[in-house]
Amino acid sequence: MPRELSTILLLLVSNVFMTWAWYGHLRKATWTIPMAIAVSWMIALPEYCAQVPANRLGHAGLGGPFSAPQLKILQEVISISVFLVFSALILRERPRANEAIAFVLIVIAVIVTFMGRGAARGG
Repeated sequence: MPRELSTILLLLVSNVFMTWAWYGHLRKATWTIPMAIAVSWMIALPEYCAQVPANRLGHAGLGGPFSAPQLKILQEVISISVFLVFSALILRERPRANEAIAFVLIVIAVIVTFMGRGAARGG
């Protein structure tokens, strides 16, 4: 599997776990804060098990196709995409118009980041 695709898939998996860890407890009103923290930590371990390899596979300094800023911008758009789905399906909260506009601006940031993508390898 190409490194670009492996990186993106691992970032996707990572962000699904991250979103559950950060926001899943909001549906559990009866949980105490210590309980929510403990469960979130347990969910965060698989998140890191996907995030760290994604960045190592994807980083140009380790043979990958992306610079560190490109990896971060890519991670952010994946994170927000996963969150929007989670928010709508699990929390039953839909984004307001200004939040949708903000998301579009982040997608534009990704496009700008990947213009001249060869810069990650110095070319």
